[in-house]
Amino acid sequence: MIVSLALLSAAISFAVALALIRNANKLSLLDVPNARSSHRTSTPRGGGAGIFLAGTAMGAYLAWSHAWPLGGYVLALASMVAITGFLDDLYSLSARSRLLVQILCCSLLYISALPSALPVSPTGWIMLAMLLVLGVWWINLFNFMDGIDAIAATQGIFMLGAAAAISVLNAPGARFDPAWQWMLLLAAGVIGFLLLNWPPARIFMGDIGSTYLAFMILALAITSVSNGWLRGSTWIILGAVFFVDATITLLTRMALGQRWHEAHRSHAYQRLSRRWNSHRGVVALAITFNLLWALPLALSTMVWVKYEYLFVLLAYSPLVMGVMLLGGGKPDAA
Repeated sequence: MIVSLALLSAAISFAVALALIRNANKLSLLDVPNARSSHRTSTPRGGGAGIFLAGTAMGAYLAWSHAWPLGGYVLALASMVAITGFLDDLYSLSARSRLLVQILCCSLLYISALPSALPVSPTGWIMLAMLLVLGVWWINLFNFMDGIDAIAATQGIFMLGAAAAISVLNAPGARFDPAWQWMLLLAAGVIGFLLLNWPPARIFMGDIGSTYLAFMILALAITSVSNGWLRGSTWIILGAVFFVDATITLLTRMALGQRWHEAHRSHAYQRLSRRWNSHRGVVALAITFNLLWALPLALSTMVWVKYEYLFVLLAYSPLVMGVMLLGGGKPDAA
């Protein structure tokens, strides 16, 4: 059954993205290159609508078939994030309006998914505020990192697939849970989109896809940790490539007095893609790092729990050095 649903998810995502390619002019979804772009020809954007529709269809089925109220709640919140992203793809919404929606949805997610962890003390409120900042930052950094062909799609597939695999190794019964099944079905939807996003991309993910996918990863991460399948450190390692590049780039731009909230192409992965003149090479490097370094360390957090933060340090150290050496956040000409 899960295999049939996965194939259906991939087919929905592929078909929607293909339809958008064919109707991009009518829908005003052509992304025209400018000085801050990493592509050279006009390319349709918004292909992540296929990921959103596939993920929504699969989530709705799981929520209904398992009588799973939390699934329906997450579905509604993720839809709010995705619709806001699509409106941004069409009309370029203000950063403030996007941020307000993200804060609202992350807050409601924590309230619904972690009711037993709601704060009853000042320390609890501080922890909740930190979680909220982390959640909103994750959504935005995932969007920032969607700057070259296939990088966001492959990262999403890796995180969801690796999390599902480690969850089953740690808790075999997880495979019967709708949240675990949603991980796999969402990953399948991203694979369907990737077929059209692999370099040279025929369509871009757009804000609808990057913000929706980031929010869903956040929701499934919270659920998996709450269920005891994974640890927070496991997810921190799985997302290391995106966390490190986006965070160091942002902090560097702020330290240099740049208008950090404006569009740019000074992320380390973007600088490397220009140096190599290849999106495919950078994506291959990220995939290799994730599979050969991040994945074993993420798995180690579940085997040797008392060393989990050492594994986080080991995962992050080479990335921090790499981003610094590549000049992440420095002016584009540097």
